[in-house]
Amino acid sequence: MEEILIEDYKFIEESLDKVEIIFSTAENDLDFNKDTEEGRKNLDNIKRWFNVEEVGFVNQVHGDAVIIYDKSICEADALITNLRNTAIGVFTADCVPILLYDQKNNVIAAVHSGWKGTLVCILLKAIEKMEKNFGTRGENLLAFVGPHNRQCCYEVGEEVILKFKNSEIYKNLNLFNGRNLSLINCIKHQLTLKNVNEANIHDLDVCTFCNGKYPMHSYRKDKRGGRMFSFIRLK
Repeated sequence: MEEILIEDYKFIEESLDKVEIIFSTAENDLDFNKDTEEGRKNLDNIKRWFNVEEVGFVNQVHGDAVIIYDKSICEADALITNLRNTAIGVFTADCVPILLYDQKNNVIAAVHSGWKGTLVCILLKAIEKMEKNFGTRGENLLAFVGPHNRQCCYEVGEEVILKFKNSEIYKNLNLFNGRNLSLINCIKHQLTLKNVNEANIHDLDVCTFCNGKYPMHSYRKDKRGGRMFSFIRLK
């Protein structure tokens, strides 16, 4: 993936023939926290910066609700659309952003998956909704996994460890190094269950907490409210 700069802000971009995938950084304190005036302004700036008509997002609640985007804002953690020139995205500051593209049916999705969403398999449920509503098949999906708190830095408590070890879907996987949880292994497992080809899973391999290449918002590290915005759009 390549880097682009817009008005001194850095984004990580993958541009394909029919779709564009964007992960923001915290370069020059770029912030997309929608609860602040600055964050709302930057969300609106996306229209100008990337020449899109609409920017869709949800009020994230760390659950498993998935919506078909209809230009309204509701409580959910994933959204799907086949509308062209509409950017849909999720906010993160340590959780996992996942962007999906159905190459055959020209459908896109944006998924927010913290440990709670990962435990209840929101990614699987997003793909299932794509299957039901748009005829998506796993072998036609491209998946892009953005910056998040990776296993090197993501220490969790005993209660969370037990929840994952007792989960039917995860119980036979190697997810822990001591008390450190690998969310990416969970995400890849969900994608594999949906027959997404390994070659079509693109992991940026960037830790929001410790990477030295990009400035990142990390709630665990900074204890602040800054947010990145990861989005995808059909051209």
